[in-house]
Amino acid sequence: MAAPTTTYTGKNNGNHRITEPAPVRWLLTAIALAFLALFLALPLAAVFSQAFAKGWETYLAALWEPDTLSSVKLTLITAAVAVPLNLVFGVIASWAIAKFTFPGKNLLITLIDLPFSVSPVISGLIYVLIFGRQGWLGPWLDAHDIKIVFAVPGIILATIFVTFPFIARELIPLMEAQGKDEEEAALVLGASGLQTFLRVTLPNIKWGIIYGVILCNARAMGEFGAVSVVSGHIRGSTNTVPLHVEILYNEYNYTAAFAVASLLALLALVTLVVKTVAEWKVQQQLERE
Repeated sequence: MAAPTTTYTGKNNGNHRITEPAPVRWLLTAIALAFLALFLALPLAAVFSQAFAKGWETYLAALWEPDTLSSVKLTLITAAVAVPLNLVFGVIASWAIAKFTFPGKNLLITLIDLPFSVSPVISGLIYVLIFGRQGWLGPWLDAHDIKIVFAVPGIILATIFVTFPFIARELIPLMEAQGKDEEEAALVLGASGLQTFLRVTLPNIKWGIIYGVILCNARAMGEFGAVSVVSGHIRGSTNTVPLHVEILYNEYNYTAAFAVASLLALLALVTLVVKTVAEWKVQQQLERE
């Protein structure tokens, strides 16, 4: 029988390093780099090249256009409301799931994962069916002159729904890996529940919180499907940045569309850098546990 191609070298501290043959390593590296170039670098280069195709003046004019500023403002407002609410929910839910046993715990975990399995378009449609003029609460909302769908509240609600798993799902495994020993020791020494959370639990999960907030904020600003259903596409009023890019592109205003899209691309790059730093910090924290 032929010898396996994988060789094992090095036994420092009982760890084995697996070294593939050089051609295999080169092939796998080339495939990975090709995918990165095709699906990441090339699209980013296309966005920025099209955005600056007609020069800086056209680029800046597209960004300072009133409808663009309105979409940026609405996107920031939506993220500013959705992310803190998801932060509060994520910390509370993850603390309860990781530190306590209670009836309905598995159900809560399932509900947290629900937005991952439901299409954003469907989640937006659910809000229309509930709060729309022909929806369950539509007549009552009309009678009290309250607008949810095709208004800012509907956009915020849809964004909260599609983003609320991110922080909780980042914190749950981190807090489970840390265990309960430090919290129990603090309680034995006389600390209250709030003091234990603020002085023991919170410092231990701060990088996990930052990591989850980054992902949540990026999704909130880039969400398209759910927001598209509930926004009504009212230009200058209920269009977020992704929706405004779609309108500009459909109007064949390609330079402006790519200029506005470059804002989201820059957000993605910044998010990637901060995410990498936060992920590294979380990994270091887990290794110290």
